[in-house]
Amino acid sequence: MTDTGAMQRIPHALDLFGEKVHAVDPGAWSNQTPCAEWDVRDVLNHMTSEHLWAADLLGGKTVAEVGDRYDGDVLGDDVVAAWDRAGRGSREAWQRARPGDVVNLSRGDTPVEHYATEMLVDLAVHGWDLARGAGLDPALQRMDPEAVLYLLPFVRKHQRAYSGTGLFAMPVVTDSDDPQVQL
Repeated sequence: MTDTGAMQRIPHALDLFGEKVHAVDPGAWSNQTPCAEWDVRDVLNHMTSEHLWAADLLGGKTVAEVGDRYDGDVLGDDVVAAWDRAGRGSREAWQRARPGDVVNLSRGDTPVEHYATEMLVDLAVHGWDLARGAGLDPALQRMDPEAVLYLLPFVRKHQRAYSGTGLFAMPVVTDSDDPQVQL
């Protein structure tokens, strides 16, 4: 049986990420985040770009067809509106996606379920990065506990492979029992 758990969790994760984006004080976009080289705006730009990509890739376009369309600043002057548009387009594309679909990523054709899990990791972790950097209420700094428990085995399984790509930093050792901290 195909695991569609991540695909089913994407809409809620988009809602949670959007809630954080809408809570950012306009003066906090230049605040540093736990991502060493990114401020809050950079995290949002990354996520907005990823979800613009998602709509195209899930719609059947290849990486080559999309090209450099989403390089650089995709936010413009109204960063929240840019996120809202990208999030809506991504949500619609995920709602059309079907188990067994394949998306063309830079590393080659990838099962949509695997791509969904990677996107869910980014929504959860970068939502935390954004919330921490923006100094949002501690409740908004919590990840969805069900998503964390779903994602933790995936991240553990793939952490070494991802850490060597530059996409993820090296794992941080923790003695915390909190699944969010472990993630």
